[in-house]
Amino acid sequence: MTPLRSGGSVPGVVEADDLGTYVVKFTGSAQGRKALVAEVIVGELARALGLRFPELVLVHFDPAVASDEPHQEVRELHNASAGVNLGMDYLPGAKDFTPEVAQHLTVDPLEAGRIIWLDALTVNVDRTVHSSNLMVWPTFGTVPPRLWLIDHGAALVFHHRWDTSDPAKAYDFRHHALGHYGPDVRAADAELAPKVTEELLRAITAEVPDAWLLDEPGFATAEQARQAYVGYLHARVRASASWLPTDFPTREELAAEEAQRAAKSQQGRPKWLKQVPDLHGKPAAEQDWSVHLG
Repeated sequence: MTPLRSGGSVPGVVEADDLGTYVVKFTGSAQGRKALVAEVIVGELARALGLRFPELVLVHFDPAVASDEPHQEVRELHNASAGVNLGMDYLPGAKDFTPEVAQHLTVDPLEAGRIIWLDALTVNVDRTVHSSNLMVWPTFGTVPPRLWLIDHGAALVFHHRWDTSDPAKAYDFRHHALGHYGPDVRAADAELAPKVTEELLRAITAEVPDAWLLDEPGFATAEQARQAYVGYLHARVRASASWLPTDFPTREELAAEEAQRAAKSQQGRPKWLKQVPDLHGKPAAEQDWSVHLG
């Protein structure tokens, strides 16, 4: 139906033969197949833990469907993605969880803690104040809007360096998009950690197509690669005391940090550039998937 040109992966809104509409991420994108592996594992883990995440499907894509696409790079992406790709259920009218939206949306501390706990477990550092990878949906009708998780292609950073990654390593989550909601991460750990069993992880990794796991250095088969994900994530769950994030700045502290950064950046600019707005860390425009459907 249309490509979504925001972001590096350039997904597309696709109508499938089941009459469902999906945001499809393509195997030929610059991020490669590991991003799709991360989408499946983290997304299905989120769903298994009771977090809101759109349904995932495997999409058999024929580039001929988009043969009239005028943009050459997008056309090349489609041509390189014939076969099985990954689709996420389209949420009509969903809006980005931006700092402006956050000012008017109440998030329960335990829900915030659960989401941050999942991100810390799966090493998803790509859910920040300025790039939340969270959607608010629905945005119309009588049902109250709620947070939905999307975009986990940057998670599981350990699968880019299996030999040197430590399952107990802590990462900086101070600027997590939900950090200022007083997230109860300890309660989330007590609730969720026992649920992430080896059996659950094996069932989730089984959903990843073999073709996306083949040719992985260090593993002779797709099943060996699956077992590596299971082993690493299960070890990380058991080491949660080492990586559990608990130090989050308040809204006021975040604002002060941003003001200090902006002032320092402005001071370093030449005189002629001081009149240009500083958009560092801010999205170019608010994403609204509904505009792509007319």
